[in-house]
Amino acid sequence: MAGKIKSFSKLTAPAWLFAGLFVLGACANQQLSQVPPRIQSPKPVLPQSQTLPPLVAQPQHPATATPDVAGRPQTDPEMDRLAALPQFNVDPGQSPGGAQSEDRFVAPPPPPMNPDVPRVAILLPLSGPAANLGQSMLNAAQLAVFHFADKKFELLPHDTKGTPDGAADAAALAIGDGASLILGPLLSSSVRAVTPAAQAAGVVVVAFSNDRSVAGDGIFAMGFLPSEEITRVVSFARAKGVSRFAALAPDNEYGRRVIESMHQAAESAGGVVTQVELYQPNTQDFDPIIKRLSNYESRRQALLAQKAELEARDDDIARQALARLEQLQTVGDLSFDGLLIADGGKNLQSIAALLPYYDIDPKRVRILGTGQWDVPGIGAEPGMVGGWFAAPAPEFRKDFEQQYSEVYGAKPTRLATLSYDATALAAVLTQAGARVSPDRLIVPQGFIGRDGIFRFRPEGTAERGLTVRQIFERETRVISKSPASFSSNLN
Repeated sequence: MAGKIKSFSKLTAPAWLFAGLFVLGACANQQLSQVPPRIQSPKPVLPQSQTLPPLVAQPQHPATATPDVAGRPQTDPEMDRLAALPQFNVDPGQSPGGAQSEDRFVAPPPPPMNPDVPRVAILLPLSGPAANLGQSMLNAAQLAVFHFADKKFELLPHDTKGTPDGAADAAALAIGDGASLILGPLLSSSVRAVTPAAQAAGVVVVAFSNDRSVAGDGIFAMGFLPSEEITRVVSFARAKGVSRFAALAPDNEYGRRVIESMHQAAESAGGVVTQVELYQPNTQDFDPIIKRLSNYESRRQALLAQKAELEARDDDIARQALARLEQLQTVGDLSFDGLLIADGGKNLQSIAALLPYYDIDPKRVRILGTGQWDVPGIGAEPGMVGGWFAAPAPEFRKDFEQQYSEVYGAKPTRLATLSYDATALAAVLTQAGARVSPDRLIVPQGFIGRDGIFRFRPEGTAERGLTVRQIFERETRVISKSPASFSSNLN
């Protein structure tokens, strides 16, 4: 059947045993053995010494605070964020079973449906421009099948081709194949395309989108919400004495929603947003933007006027003052002491390089960011050193990345943890054999995943426990830990 690849059944029993999804308890960790043949690719054996932390329901802890979720994007800003994430070398022509395909994934239909075996569909862009990302997320989902599912579980991958029409076709095929739960798709435009069919069939969707507006009525958005990251880092900065905030953001839907969240977060924390600069996403020359942000021309002219006045005096005190001014580019204070840069990749590098040049001193202005900064080597640009950003706790992802690399011979993309956690959750929820309903996903105590604790709120968005990390030349370090549990009931 065109546009589909093989379904994956769990063929052997080694997995994690759960003491209960909705009650407190521990799970028995079992050693990992050989990957079942139908999910091999390309390195088939996991080291037996490696174990993975369980995905379990988390206890409530009244002493631990969790940041609120703010902001409500209305369109599809996710490609702007995805473009800034590193895309590692995952060959889109290599299927998990080793079969080669020139341009798209094509596979026979799944075996006849067994009503006693739950089927879960995963909708990903396995062809098209985002095929590398889709294949990496599928690889991660297959690892979760091995680690969490019992033999009565089938994962049905479907190719969305990275388009809304492709996603709608994939959802129709998945529902026709008897899927009791749909994981994915990735982009909010694709989520909107699958929503009517899924809701008509009564099939819950756990999408990988970070757009709040697609969630609700059985549709869950599992992606990392920019608004949540902004709330976390702004609240932390305010607690450390930063009170006047500025923002640099692309002039698109994502950027505008970031600015909205920034205003809300600053106001809630007792701060104020004093300046905002938007720029076109395809901007090549950031000099005018940074000059305007720093009020460079006015401050430069103020310096030159002071120097001229002192030179006219021609006395010892004036000469001493002139000597001090020679070390400065400008005089006068900036209107902000915290600067949020809502971008990543090359744009972030270009902006960071210009900040000291236009007298925005990172030693006096705290540079702030979002999870887009959670990439290796971000401290290579000196202007970034000392910056703070909010992101999931890195220790939960570290073992996953090692396991993935050993099995697939490549690094996972940053979003691979989303598909891993979603598939693990699906495997756990379907072990009881019941159809997954929305109320089974809304658990106040939440779960531990590869990006730390998370839970779904009644409106369908994912709430996460986030760290704040500081950038150093060769690494980032956690300076504010993520909460160990969620502190309040959902309402």
